[in-house]
Amino acid sequence: MTALPDLVLFAKYPVPGYAKTRLVPALGAAGAADLHRRLAERTVGILLQAGAPVEVRFAGAEEAAFRQWLGDGVRLIAQVEGGLTERLIDAARDHPHIFFGADTPDLDVGVVASARAELQNHDIVIGPAEDGGYYLIGMRQARPELLTDMPWSTDAVLRETLRRCDALGLGVALLPTLADCDRPEDLARWPQLEAPGRCA
Repeated sequence: MTALPDLVLFAKYPVPGYAKTRLVPALGAAGAADLHRRLAERTVGILLQAGAPVEVRFAGAEEAAFRQWLGDGVRLIAQVEGGLTERLIDAARDHPHIFFGADTPDLDVGVVASARAELQNHDIVIGPAEDGGYYLIGMRQARPELLTDMPWSTDAVLRETLRRCDALGLGVALLPTLADCDRPEDLARWPQLEAPGRCA
């Protein structure tokens, strides 16, 4: 039986002025942090429903604060210092794992199940984001060469990742394209997100 992949979520503590700062012009610091809180809680719930081990790589508060916030169902590990490359490489492992962010309101259990299934038959699984990046990437084993010197936060991330996979001869499965909620203009897609206490 194929081992279940670890589902690894990267999350900040929902502190105003620290989480979802690009949404502050639209929501205010407290509103942006609250949105991040709701999205992270929703994502954790979806990952737990998927039935594989869930790990949260956390930043912005102590482990106890995250445990009180997210409960006992997840493994908690502090993110290392450094940029996204360093944080991802530190979280990689030599068995199947899938990295997630908490910025994809349309992520659902079906997408996570598809990622798990595709990883059984492919080296890499990617959930493309509309902005040219990805909302998840799964690997059967650590692939630091896909994470080093990447043009993060640009529309070239997915294209460059696929180019490197092709050069390395890696089999890649692509999931449906979804949108991230990162910028004020993204909020129009999900009007329910602007209402505190609601995150469908």
